[in-house]
Amino acid sequence: MENENPELESLQPLEPENNNFQARIDLSKLQNATQQIRSELAKFIIGKESTIDLMLVSLLSGGHILLEGVPGVAKTLIAKLLAKTINSDFSRIQFTPDLMPSDILGTSIFNMQKSAFDFKKGPIFSNIVLIDEINRSPAKTQAALFEVMEERQVSIEGMEFKMDFPFMVIATQNPIDQEGTYRLPEAQLDRFMFKIIVDYPNLEEEIEIITRFHELKNKVDLNKINSFLQKEALKEYQEAVAEIHIEPKLIKYIAEIVNATRNSGDLYIGASPRASLAILQASKAYAAIQNRDFVTPGDIQYVAKPVLNHRVILSAEKEMEGLSTTEIINSLIQKIEVPR
Repeated sequence: MENENPELESLQPLEPENNNFQARIDLSKLQNATQQIRSELAKFIIGKESTIDLMLVSLLSGGHILLEGVPGVAKTLIAKLLAKTINSDFSRIQFTPDLMPSDILGTSIFNMQKSAFDFKKGPIFSNIVLIDEINRSPAKTQAALFEVMEERQVSIEGMEFKMDFPFMVIATQNPIDQEGTYRLPEAQLDRFMFKIIVDYPNLEEEIEIITRFHELKNKVDLNKINSFLQKEALKEYQEAVAEIHIEPKLIKYIAEIVNATRNSGDLYIGASPRASLAILQASKAYAAIQNRDFVTPGDIQYVAKPVLNHRVILSAEKEMEGLSTTEIINSLIQKIEVPR
């Protein structure tokens, strides 16, 4: 593979002709923080630049991430390292076929001293939650995540528990044709802002991975990674992203892309309005990490496929032909006139 995410190759963001403009929003702190995180992750991760950028976009947009790839391509490592660059609580949940919803959300335990039940919070009550191999558990366990991912709260035994800021789920999954996996429900998939395909490294990257591992004498200390982002700063950056300017014609462009998925004969199910909002938020965040306070068509094109690729379902005919959702989405985007 020559490119970590080849489906993004043909839709690189279009840069403005004149970069010497006066920004209306001060993005210097945000830009500095994201650059520091990129540099810190580069100490441990070879390649994967577009994956890291999309994860930063999701963080700045308040979205959740689904990383898909075969075992051994550093999905879990990337998620753990990103979490360590943020000064917040972190928890990891390993999904297995016997995992129960109470193992995630928590359960009530009888307190002998009080003669009453106390609720013991589960590992989902954290800031950054890594769910490893999310598709190794059946549907009833998946359903435990529906409310907390969408509404940032857990309702259990008549009580509501709000999640602290920030709250972000980073889930990994193996391709659905791997042994022992369950297909995620559509409602679950729709709650992830991005599904990012983590592919094999190319030859040069693999040589560098092996060489660096050899030079470190098989001792990779993840505790040496530095934290750059405080909770308060992240809140400030998310508010700045919300203020990024987008022209009405670009809002229409987003709607046209999503609407095209609903009217395509190649797709059995198109994307929901949640996808439109995700593209809007993600394109603003991507513009911000490029140090721009306005959205371009290229920003929209760049984030559209990781937003849409898990929200649409191929028609039976196209699935039999061996086409992928990213190919269909790319074709639909190419047919829509780009605003000028």
